[in-house]
Amino acid sequence: MPQPIVAIVGRPNVGKSTLFNRLVGKRVALVDDRPGVTRDRRTGDGQLLGLEFQVMDTAGFEDEDPASLPGRMRRSTEAAVREADAALFLIDAREGVTPLDEEIARWLRQEDTPVIVAANKAEGRQGESGRLEAFSLGFGEPIALSAEHGEGLVDLFESLRPHVEREVEVEPELDHEDPMRPLHLAVVGRPNAGKSTLVNKMLGEDRMITGPEAGITRDSISTDWTWTSPDGGTRQVKLVDTAGLRKRAKVDDKLEWLSAQDTRRAIDMAEVVVLLLDATRGLEVQDLKIASAVIEEGRALVVAINKWDVAEHASSLFNGVKAALEEGLSQLKNVPVLTVSAVTGKGIDQLIGAAFTLREGWNRRVSTGELNRWFEAAVEQNPPPAPGGKRIKLRYITQIKSRPPTFVVFGTRVDQLPESYRRYLLNSLRKQFDLGAVPLRMTLRATKNPFDQK
Repeated sequence: MPQPIVAIVGRPNVGKSTLFNRLVGKRVALVDDRPGVTRDRRTGDGQLLGLEFQVMDTAGFEDEDPASLPGRMRRSTEAAVREADAALFLIDAREGVTPLDEEIARWLRQEDTPVIVAANKAEGRQGESGRLEAFSLGFGEPIALSAEHGEGLVDLFESLRPHVEREVEVEPELDHEDPMRPLHLAVVGRPNAGKSTLVNKMLGEDRMITGPEAGITRDSISTDWTWTSPDGGTRQVKLVDTAGLRKRAKVDDKLEWLSAQDTRRAIDMAEVVVLLLDATRGLEVQDLKIASAVIEEGRALVVAINKWDVAEHASSLFNGVKAALEEGLSQLKNVPVLTVSAVTGKGIDQLIGAAFTLREGWNRRVSTGELNRWFEAAVEQNPPPAPGGKRIKLRYITQIKSRPPTFVVFGTRVDQLPESYRRYLLNSLRKQFDLGAVPLRMTLRATKNPFDQK
């Protein structure tokens, strides 16, 4: 049985994201003093005095032209309320009821979703007059609440309980070795590459707010999705849409810096990362920096060229991107490059299929016996050098972890082993065990020599 959903709604800057963070128990949503920080719906696992539910943070409700960015944000909020089991309508207790609060109340009264009014920022006895004023909204007795300081949560519990208390099935813990577990897939790239449009196309709904304005997405938004493959099978995917990453020198805004940090956390939590390029702009230096950051974090990488349906000189563009990646990403060769159209959906199945294949290599474990049979043959075929006339002896290898595959080579004088030989071992290892274009880690460790001079 799915968990009940509570949608937090209200005008901008009344503390919706602060309350969201309070209910999920960690700082997930971006919070800032300026209004309009949240733009997309964000969902998290809420918990309040034993009640468990899905809590949904929404964009600030504004009375704007439906075609404008605030108008599109409003439509997203309206969809969230219709999906929810209860709507938590926040006002600012210190400011009292405003005309926009009254407009939101009129809209909510037209919906079927039960509404609870909470007067936020009511620390101590502050805001009592604003709370009493909220009776006029017509949703019963308002709750006095302070999301920042955690006050009023018992009253919130009592109000939410009739709407969200139910038997909830406890899902078993994920087995990271289970090939059927959900794929954690993050979509990253520069602003306006089409990340949110691509995610919406995958989901089959306008889940993320999109438009011609660059930088609409600010939070990294995670959504569960069931992918139906061309052969009719289904696989679970946890899709993460992220904020666009610009050059650091151009980031002079605190909020954009927070968004960039949020994107980097999304990369850290992902298994496979899709770097989305804009076919009308090609591969730029910033794209290579993002790709390098993904590889250095140890995540599997696939490059997708978006807007392929309007690309000019497609063949030369594709070959140019491949060549630039080979030259610019010295630490990983043969990164998959695919073409997609977020508008038409072309290429999405190939992209998701490639991501699942990459994850298999990223999770791969090789037995110590197989490893060492390969290792002996590789060292015999191409022995390590003997700097200063002293041989470097490589004795054995073991895999210490997967996600990504990480290996340790033991031997003597390994500190003198050239980097070129280490690359030779990694390339041979990748080819022998079909590990694909995923990052591999290899460290060298000296074995103790009893004949060394003390």
